[in-house]
Amino acid sequence: MSNNKPSPIEKIKTSSKGLRGTLQESLQDEITGAVRESDHALIKFHGMYEQDDRDLREERAAKKLDKLYSFMIRLRIPGGSMTAQQWVAAHHIAGNYSTGVIKITTRQTIQLHGILKHHIKPTLKDFNAVQLDSIAACGDVNRNVACTSHPSESAIHEEVHAYADKISRLLLPKTRAFYEIWLDEEKIAEYDETDPLYEDRYLPRKFKIGIAIPPNNDVDVLTNDLGLIAIIEEGKLVGFNISVGGGLSTTHGNPDTYARLATVIGFASGEEKTLKAVYEVLTIQRDFGNRSDRKLARLKYTLDKMGVAAFRQELEQRCGFALEEARAYDFTERIDRYGWLADHKGNWHYTVFIENGRVTDEADVPLKTALLELAETNQLIFRFTSNQNLILSEIADKDKALIESILNKYGIIERDKAISALRKNAISCVALPTCPLALAEAQRYLPTLISKIEPLLQKHGLADENIITRMTGCPNGCARPYAAEIGWVGTGPGRYNLHIGGDREGTRLNTRFREQLDETGILETLDDLFDQYKKNKTQHESFGDFAQRAIL
Repeated sequence: MSNNKPSPIEKIKTSSKGLRGTLQESLQDEITGAVRESDHALIKFHGMYEQDDRDLREERAAKKLDKLYSFMIRLRIPGGSMTAQQWVAAHHIAGNYSTGVIKITTRQTIQLHGILKHHIKPTLKDFNAVQLDSIAACGDVNRNVACTSHPSESAIHEEVHAYADKISRLLLPKTRAFYEIWLDEEKIAEYDETDPLYEDRYLPRKFKIGIAIPPNNDVDVLTNDLGLIAIIEEGKLVGFNISVGGGLSTTHGNPDTYARLATVIGFASGEEKTLKAVYEVLTIQRDFGNRSDRKLARLKYTLDKMGVAAFRQELEQRCGFALEEARAYDFTERIDRYGWLADHKGNWHYTVFIENGRVTDEADVPLKTALLELAETNQLIFRFTSNQNLILSEIADKDKALIESILNKYGIIERDKAISALRKNAISCVALPTCPLALAEAQRYLPTLISKIEPLLQKHGLADENIITRMTGCPNGCARPYAAEIGWVGTGPGRYNLHIGGDREGTRLNTRFREQLDETGILETLDDLFDQYKKNKTQHESFGDFAQRAIL
């Protein structure tokens, strides 16, 4: 553990009475729509962030009004799977308490924005009624566990997917604070809240886990603090390669921060050893992570400070067994499988394109209404992808015609076929107006920028290229821009750093190529790069590989 003075957040955690703090008092304070300052950090552990509408700040300040505070609530949905009934509930909850938009995140869950303080409890109670919650969806704990999403990926997808829920349950905090504060559970004095994993200090920083089934790396497994790469031999799951130390968050102007892909440190066979290794990786981070500087507190910094060999040795000592050497695997892609696909059981799955994960009714396609009608058939499962899309899943052959008729009724199939490859492979973070860290636009701007890049690709005969692009409004990397072939990272209003050269499989980070570009600069730069790519690429060479070979 660091010998430096702990950050203020550390004292808030250890004195929080099991993440309770003064949240009850904050809820009862009707003078402000915010929570108390010390509760800002604690409320994250309950799956929410306090935000305000930055578009309205100046106007409200001029009128001497407080900021328009509201809350974002993010659900914990391991592996990103919801029943049709749960989607129906989410649809109505979003309409009753939030902006109405359902946001699919880059970690296979959903979040609602614009929830007023007095609506938090009704929102969480309504979610609880359909067995959904937001426990540990944010905060210095293990967050939503992501897993390869498409069931047609492997005949043992279901077996691998089950690990997401097992890991999520294993790593949940033991405190009953969530149930007491939001669901009015009566506090039982003798309830043992001893937490051998998190103790009273929790982790130094957030922790992310992803599970991939090669050859598809749709979860960007190496961008996670901890990754599990399924090893399948002769049609059977024999265990997982374990990777540690991924993370993309950086800080502009701080050279001590950096993006990093995880290092594969070994192989664990069977469920017992895999879960033990996962658990002990967290205890190492708990005990050795930096608790004085939160910008340097992720596992990647702990790993690099300890060294890979020492980290593995510490892990094996805590596990009580040695990891085997990593098994061979190969990633060949990380894109979503759009349209209809059948799995090995004969069930059908349709992947719907959701631009930047925003589920709402647009003028051309009333998507939110369509998804409600689909859910009301109760003949499918909803699966979220790490690329912010939605798979209508587990559709029996006898029900396919019904589902397809609803998709056609709302023009979704026709729309999806017309969407360019560039747009289908683009994702972004929320950014403005609600994210307090955003320096520039992302989800509100990326669709417009894509519309201006598409003609450039057509001009150079590259319209069918599956180029992976990502945009964030700040350097924290929520939409994984550093692992894209083309990434834009916001530096200020209308300004972005341009990164190029990541590979298509998610095994190489890109490089910052130009700084502080406005839209004109972005388009001129890409026009030149596409021209070079078209003229000089080798057969089947991706844009990212070409940029790495010939530009950088």
